[in-house]
Amino acid sequence: MPSLQAGWRIQTRVIRALMTRELITRFGRENIGFLWMMVEPLLFALLVGIMWTILGNSEHGLNVIAFVITGYLPLTLFRHAVGRSVKAFSVNGSLMYHRQIKMLDFIVVRFLIEMIGGMMAYVFIAVVLIALDLFPVPANILYVILGWLLYCLFTFSLCLILAPLSEVSEVLEKFIPVTTYIMIPFSGTFNMMSWLSPQLRDILYWSPPVNAMEMMRYGIFGDQVTPYYDPMVPIVVSLALLPIGLAMCRRIRKTLVVE
Repeated sequence: MPSLQAGWRIQTRVIRALMTRELITRFGRENIGFLWMMVEPLLFALLVGIMWTILGNSEHGLNVIAFVITGYLPLTLFRHAVGRSVKAFSVNGSLMYHRQIKMLDFIVVRFLIEMIGGMMAYVFIAVVLIALDLFPVPANILYVILGWLLYCLFTFSLCLILAPLSEVSEVLEKFIPVTTYIMIPFSGTFNMMSWLSPQLRDILYWSPPVNAMEMMRYGIFGDQVTPYYDPMVPIVVSLALLPIGLAMCRRIRKTLVVE
């Protein structure tokens, strides 16, 4: 037990050090630094929501700005986390000379930064818009948290697979940005399951992001929406992907050339 505790403390310090390094590398020490992570999703969600409002679009009686924000912020997390997982090992390969640093640390660090940034953006914009009466007070915060965690779990498990694959295939590296846009119709970002035909609903029911998104939307809007979700879908899919991703990371370590 003491050795396990000592190993945990060492690994925690490694994660903190790598996060600090990553943040300084990406954002520098000037201006608002890490807070820039919130700017892009906040601006996009607000501008799209305002545009839809001006054009008179209504999302089945829901607040348009709130609906766009609750969909786009999780999608931003997915896009950025997946994008940052590409070539994560080769970019940080020189750090592998330190025996305390593991392959998995690079994925964990990059994902944690995106997850924390996404959470900060979500909370910040919700608080501001609630004060302006443009965002509903969450009907059930527990559903919002559980949905967010399931969304994060699936995203992380997918990153574990894409990171080693990107090291062996340059085609995948170029193709990933395109696929993140293709997946929008299968993510529940701009629609609710109850708005779809039963046939299409049955198909999207097997999408982990859709189930997580339905939970978050139900937590935000409450009885204003009719959610269709099964938390076991993202849990089972994620737990199936995690060991595959870990095995692939372990295998790619043996072939990765450290410079």
